[in-house]
Amino acid sequence: MTDRQWQALLALLSGERLTPYPVGFIIDSPWLPHWAGMSILDYFTSDELWLNANLRAIEAFPDVIFLPGFWAEYGMCTEPSAFGARCAFPPDEFPFARKSIPSVEAIDALEPPNPRTDGLAPFVLSRLSRFRKAIKDTGHKIRFSVSRGPLNVASFLMGVNEFLTAMVTDPDRVRRLLSVITDYLAAWHALQREAFPSIDGVFVLDDIIGFIGEAHFREFGLPYFRALFDAPAAVRFLHNDADCRASAPFLPEMGVNLLNMGYEVPLKDLKALTKNQVTLMGNIPPRDVLAAGTPEAVRAAVDAQFAALDDTTRILFSCGGGMPPGVPTENIQAFVEAVRAHA
Repeated sequence: MTDRQWQALLALLSGERLTPYPVGFIIDSPWLPHWAGMSILDYFTSDELWLNANLRAIEAFPDVIFLPGFWAEYGMCTEPSAFGARCAFPPDEFPFARKSIPSVEAIDALEPPNPRTDGLAPFVLSRLSRFRKAIKDTGHKIRFSVSRGPLNVASFLMGVNEFLTAMVTDPDRVRRLLSVITDYLAAWHALQREAFPSIDGVFVLDDIIGFIGEAHFREFGLPYFRALFDAPAAVRFLHNDADCRASAPFLPEMGVNLLNMGYEVPLKDLKALTKNQVTLMGNIPPRDVLAAGTPEAVRAAVDAQFAALDDTTRILFSCGGGMPPGVPTENIQAFVEAVRAHA
């Protein structure tokens, strides 16, 4: 992200009305490798191909704010790998982490990993460090520390159904599990900030908070996310593209000031749920419109979104969730052009 884009993002978070309206997308391994003409495994294993893919994106769409920007990630595997999860990397499919906690009793022996040495985290830091100068030479900087969220990581370690069931059957152990994971994640974010002083944003991705109701969110979500977002950062960014209505009213209390949500909940409703204290990043349908639709369908979806809004401040126009696989260049261009037409 360039200095100009970063300042625009900060202005947007403060409630300023920007013209033209800003456009932003989360881009990572579900979209970027194939768009740039490489396999997913090559994207993960080749530093040069990873860099080239990101460079192509910022060159093709210079007016788009890509978040977090030059994201060095290994799909869903970065954080679970530190806890001993066996990770699978198919040649051209998304990687996944297998369960590593066989029973809730196994939580008793769990200890926080060291982000400096354990799992794939050191590979993330090494890649970013190696290309720090190349990124800076483009006018961009590393702006965000990034991690999956505590419930997301717990669901990989235990299995989604097992984890959600344990909230009811063994809440004390679940709280311990989330405390251990949160301690690790906080240390991982701190290490990223230490390595890259240009970081002034925290980005946490967690869809599992959309699978639970308000009471369980208060108990098993709010305290742990509040601990992660209690960091010295100007931008505190949460991605949750599952149903976010139960958690949305608590986002200001969590410390979140930027939310990327799914497309099912209208932006107007989310403005009310968050009392317009949180900047919203969204939210046309990502798969059926942005990826599978025509440029005309993309423009129509953008126009419909504007027509449904009474207030266009604190909105970073995007799709609902991260950039999905298969989005063509012409649809991104149509999205940007449609948003600009409303300036």
